[in-house]
Amino acid sequence: MLTTIAHTVRGLTADAVEKAKSGHPGMPLGCAEIGAVLYSDVLKHDPTDPAWPDRDRFVLSAGHGSMFIYSFLHLTGYDLPMSELKNFRQLGAKTAGHPEYGLVPGVETTTGPLGQGVANAVGMALAERMLAAKFNRPGYEIVDHYTYVLAGDGCLMEGVSAEASSLAGHLGLGKLIVIYDSNQISIEGDTELAFTESVADRYRAYGWQVLEINGHDFQAIADALAAARAEKNKPSLIVARTRIGRYSALEGSEKSHGAPLGEENVKALKKALGLPDEEFYVPQEVYDFYAERRKVWTERRREWEKLFAEWSARYPELRSEWDAAMSPAATIDIAEKIEPFAVGTSQATRKSSQVVLQQMAKELPHLVGGSADLAPSTLTLIDDSPSVQRGDYAGRNLHFGVREHAMGAIVNGMALHGGFLPYCATFLVFSDYMRPPIRLAALMGLPVIFVFTHDSIYVGEDGPTHQPIEQLESLRLIPNLRVIRPADAEEVRYAWAQAVSRTDGPTALILTRQNLPVIERTGGTVADSVRGGYVVKDADGPDIVLVASGSEVPLCIEAAQKLEAQGKKARVVSVPCRELFLEQDAAYREQVLPPGVPRVIVEAGVTVGWHVLTQPGDVVIGLNRFGESGKGPEVAAYLGLTPERVADEALKLLG
Repeated sequence: MLTTIAHTVRGLTADAVEKAKSGHPGMPLGCAEIGAVLYSDVLKHDPTDPAWPDRDRFVLSAGHGSMFIYSFLHLTGYDLPMSELKNFRQLGAKTAGHPEYGLVPGVETTTGPLGQGVANAVGMALAERMLAAKFNRPGYEIVDHYTYVLAGDGCLMEGVSAEASSLAGHLGLGKLIVIYDSNQISIEGDTELAFTESVADRYRAYGWQVLEINGHDFQAIADALAAARAEKNKPSLIVARTRIGRYSALEGSEKSHGAPLGEENVKALKKALGLPDEEFYVPQEVYDFYAERRKVWTERRREWEKLFAEWSARYPELRSEWDAAMSPAATIDIAEKIEPFAVGTSQATRKSSQVVLQQMAKELPHLVGGSADLAPSTLTLIDDSPSVQRGDYAGRNLHFGVREHAMGAIVNGMALHGGFLPYCATFLVFSDYMRPPIRLAALMGLPVIFVFTHDSIYVGEDGPTHQPIEQLESLRLIPNLRVIRPADAEEVRYAWAQAVSRTDGPTALILTRQNLPVIERTGGTVADSVRGGYVVKDADGPDIVLVASGSEVPLCIEAAQKLEAQGKKARVVSVPCRELFLEQDAAYREQVLPPGVPRVIVEAGVTVGWHVLTQPGDVVIGLNRFGESGKGPEVAAYLGLTPERVADEALKLLG
C-alpha cells in the first residue's frame, strides 16, 4: 500500500504542475516514500479536527514542493477537495504556489522562503516542551506531541536554519525531528557547485542525533523515525538520500526542480509507475485505506479528549489557565490596570517598557519572550521567572543568543503552535537581520510582539552602524505590521496594551535608549493614542501644527514653547502609529490635523513616508543620511534635530 500511495502522490504532483504549467515537481517525486510513511503510520493527527491541540505538527520547510503536502492532505481527508488540486497555483485557489497558513487545514505555517520552516518548527517544538512543563501532571500527559520537518538542501544552506538548529540542540528539543531531503541538487545544478560541507557532522556538532538512510526505503524511513522518537534529549536529523524527480525522465536533474515535466514525460512517468494515463488519478484503495486510518486517528483524538476531561476535573485552576493560554488576547482596557506614570518624571521608553512588561506579565501568564543576547539593554526579562534551558522548560524568559533571524522565526513558530503570546527583542538597527520573519508574521496575521530599542541617532557614541535611520520607515512599509513608537512612558503603557490585545497581526514597539519626560497633555488624553495620532498640546485656533513620533514629540513641545514666545500658537500632535492614524475616519484626522493649517513634521529618520500627512508647502524635518559617532544630544544638534530649528522652520512657513 505504501508504494501505491507514493506513486499516487507522484501522479497527482505531475498532473497538477503540468496543468498549471508552473510548479516544482522534483521534490514531491523524490520524497513520496517519506510522505507515505509519515502520513500513514507516524503522524498523530485527525483530519476531522485539524486544530486538535495535541496533534503532531508537520512543517514542509521546502515549501516549493507544495504538491507534496497538498496531495497528502487531500488523500488523508482534510478539507482539500480534488477541485483544489486541479486548480493548483491559480488565482483564488487554496493550493497556492507555496503553502499558506490559514488557507488549508493541515498547513501549519507559511513556507517558501527557505529555512524559515525549520526555524518555525524549533519554535513549535519549544512551545510543546514549555506547555508540557506547565500543564502536564503525573498520569496526565495532555501535551505530548512531535514536530516533524521536511527540509531540503536549500533550507539547510540558509543561515536562519543554522541559527535555529544550533539553539534547538542547546535546548535539547528531543521532540523535534527534521528529515533532510538530501538529493544534492539545487536550482543551478549539483550542490557540488557551492555546498560541500558535511551537514551530518555540522548537526552532530549542534548536539543533534543524526541518522542517515536511503530515502526511498520504506522500512529504513520507518526505523529512522522510530529511533528519532526514542531519543528524548536531542533533536534528530534524518539525512535521507533521495533522487530528485524520482521515476521521471528528469530524475537526478535540476531540470525537474522548478518546471513542469512536459506532457510526454508525464505520460512516461505514469507508465513507469503503473498508473493509468488519466489525469489526477487516485486508486479507490488509497481512499479506502485512509478512510480506515481516519477511524484510528479520530479514536486516538477522542481518547485524548477523555484524558483532557479527567485532567480538567482534577486540576480546574490549570484548566482555566489552559483556556486563557489558548485564547491569549487581552484587551486594550488592560492598560488601565497598569500604574500610570507621573507627569514630570523622566525615563527611557525602554525602561518604561520594562516596568509595563512586569505588570503585563502578571496579568498574562502566557506572555513569554526574550532577546538576542541583549536583555540588559532591551530590558525584556520577566522578573521572578526562570530562564528556559535544556531539561527545564518551566520558565518564561528565553535566551536566543546572537541569532536575530532565528529569533524572529522561532517566536513565529511559538505563536503558530498556540498556548503562548510571544515577544522578542533587539536593537532597532538589527531589525534588518530579522526582516523575513517579521514579514511572514504580518503575512500570516500572527499576534507576535517585536520589541526594538535604541531607536535613533540618540544612541550616540556607538555611531552610524548602531544608529537606525531607515529601519523605522522600512518596518512601516510591511503590510499588516503595526509599528508603534511611543513618545513617553504613558504612551508605552497603551502601546503594550495594544500589542497584547491584537489578534490579527504582529506589532513592533519602537523604544528609546535616552530618557524622555512624561508629557503634560493639554489636548487629548493618552487613551487617544490607540487611534494612532492625537493632540498632546493644544492651542486655541493654532497657527501651525507640529507633528512627530517618539522622542521628537518632546522636542516639538519645546519648539512650540519657543513659537509661543514669539506670539505664534502651535499645536503638537503625537503620531505613535501612523498606520492606525491613517485608518481613522476623515473627520477624526481633520480634527487632529486641521486642513489648511501649516504643518512641520519631525522624525529622527528618513522623511519619505511622512509626506502622506503633508499639504503643499509643509515641511518634513528628518535624516536622509547616516548618523555620526558622538554623544547623543551633540549628534542631534549637529544633524539639526533641535527645537530651535523646528521653530525656525515653522516661522518660515508662517512668513
